[in-house]
Amino acid sequence: MLSRDSAKSEDNRGVARFETLDPEIRGVLGKKVSELGLRVEGSPVQKYVDQLYHELDRRGLKTFRPVCYLTDEWGCPDQQPVLGIPFYLADPKLRTIEKAVDALESERQIMMYMRHEAGHVFNYAYRLYTTPQWRELFGSFFRPYRDEYRPVPFSKKYVRHIEGWYAQKHPDEDFAETFAVWLTPRSPWRRQYKGWPAVKKLRYVDRMARTLATVEPMVKTGEVDITPDDISVTVEQFYEQAAQERQARIDIALDAHLAQIFLPRRRKESKPAADIVSRYTHELVEKITYWTGVRRPVVKALIDSVCRTCERMRLWGEVGEEPRYLVEVTALATTLAMNFLTRGQFD
Repeated sequence: MLSRDSAKSEDNRGVARFETLDPEIRGVLGKKVSELGLRVEGSPVQKYVDQLYHELDRRGLKTFRPVCYLTDEWGCPDQQPVLGIPFYLADPKLRTIEKAVDALESERQIMMYMRHEAGHVFNYAYRLYTTPQWRELFGSFFRPYRDEYRPVPFSKKYVRHIEGWYAQKHPDEDFAETFAVWLTPRSPWRRQYKGWPAVKKLRYVDRMARTLATVEPMVKTGEVDITPDDISVTVEQFYEQAAQERQARIDIALDAHLAQIFLPRRRKESKPAADIVSRYTHELVEKITYWTGVRRPVVKALIDSVCRTCERMRLWGEVGEEPRYLVEVTALATTLAMNFLTRGQFD
């Protein structure tokens, strides 16, 4: 089950971006989430649900159709075969707000999360996690679930799908990630994972899908947790609370590191260092996230912190030297991200 990571900037930088929004969109901020009348049916979310159902059908699963509902984040309640989708995806204005304060999922990422959560639902709907074969391949479903875990990067025992080596988090996540890789259209999993221990898990999913192709789920639906109707705070309060709850743990001394990369004083042909980094924030976040496996919100908070430190220290960069600066910032941020991955902290 996916959740928003515990990384957000300490100064609520994302919330401050409300000021840049169109006045019509800012008008939504004062409304309670429960008053917005958000539903899956007829909303932009419907196309993702339809696509998921189409993919399941193409894979031969004729009776398995996850019940989808809107909630505060991606997920499935424990052992409940229902698929929760973030409510902000159901409204164009909310999507714009989410993009301004966080990192709105791309179309590709949304479907990756849909397939992952569908894996949880499939597991719960047919109670696969109670069988000896499932436990032999994935481990004990009832093992303690921890938010903090120490993955082994590039381990061949697990598939790689969502960033953060997420399959290593828990046996339930391992199955969901394996299911997602199997379900992805035109997935070359047989070739990609040939010779890996993880291929046994993929073959198990493929075998179970064929076995259960026309079998009605043992548990067709379940209890949902929070829905938009239960969120009585305003949209602005929702994002402010999220920012406070997910304070970034970036307590490192970036000053000394960045002072070695950029110039302490302005020169004739120079530009603010923060502008050099911020221009490539998206690319830095995507590549560092992919290669380190650290969750995207953590990396985003780290790069935001680099930009803020450059602004505070009034650092500069020579015009024409941008590639060199970006290589050094990438190396620094990657090293810090790997510290976070292996030790749970940046320094």
